[in-house]
Amino acid sequence: MQEKLLEVKNLRTYFHTFKGVVKAVDGISFSLGKGEILGIVGESGSGKSVTCFSILKLIEEPGKVQADEIWFQGKDITAASEKEMTKIRGKDISMVFQDPMTSLNPLYTIGKQIEEMLILHEPQMDKDQRKKRCIELLNAVGIPNAEQQLKAYPHQFSGGMRQRVVIAIALAANPKLIIADEPTTALDVTIQAQILKLMKKLVQERQASLILITHDLAVVSEMVDRVIVMYCGKIVEQGPVDKIINEPSHPYTIGLLDSIPRLRKEQDRLDFIPGMVPNMYDLPSGCLFAPRCKGCKDVCRNREPEMKTVGSNHSAACHFPRIDY
Repeated sequence: MQEKLLEVKNLRTYFHTFKGVVKAVDGISFSLGKGEILGIVGESGSGKSVTCFSILKLIEEPGKVQADEIWFQGKDITAASEKEMTKIRGKDISMVFQDPMTSLNPLYTIGKQIEEMLILHEPQMDKDQRKKRCIELLNAVGIPNAEQQLKAYPHQFSGGMRQRVVIAIALAANPKLIIADEPTTALDVTIQAQILKLMKKLVQERQASLILITHDLAVVSEMVDRVIVMYCGKIVEQGPVDKIINEPSHPYTIGLLDSIPRLRKEQDRLDFIPGMVPNMYDLPSGCLFAPRCKGCKDVCRNREPEMKTVGSNHSAACHFPRIDY
């Protein structure tokens, strides 16, 4: 059995506003093995990013994070102080954000920004060692003329090159876990493929774990070992990637897969999931997906479904899983 690096039990992140309470993440549980790549999939607003920000304790007021337990490297960090979390962030858990231009400081050189991470988390290194490490990192992420590029500023790089720099910063302290939040959103398709291939290669070489947050199941099918599908703050399906892609059980997952364009499939229009994501201030009773589900029945509108086992390590929160919707 694969050793667990991260285990989250009953995570809840609620935003208390004047208009009401938004249950951005509502009682989710999952685990991540050492060396495993996990994909978290769902539409915008499904709670993917908030889940990972909550684990890192990066949620600000009016948000409130609660969890029964959050185990990382055998330690429960649920009640960890800000000082303790500062040591974990960047050193043990690193993050790659969506837009590299906002992740990088335009006033500092690339070398300076990588070096800052080393100064914070590798204090035993002297200046020469840090420079050598910076060059190694830029070479590892495929940036040519690495030594010369240390003096360059972010605006002198293309979007793809900037994202490579962000990945280099994330890898600087050899983290055990990397969280990538839609890391290719701002890039064109060919560069997306290069960045994703690079991330997978570097993670595997360093025997690290990766959580990939995305709305794109096509990306997930090529990248991850296991998938979590989220909708309105809840996990609606989870399992091995081959089961999720080839034998989806929840109608939401089926809808996401049907929405992917296929070159060999003749179709006049793309398939789509009808309706809209419900208002988070006024969620429907019963199954949250019921108003958009083609196979909705009375029980779906009245009773929230429990997570059911539908296969080996594969489960879905649906009253009628594995029906051809």
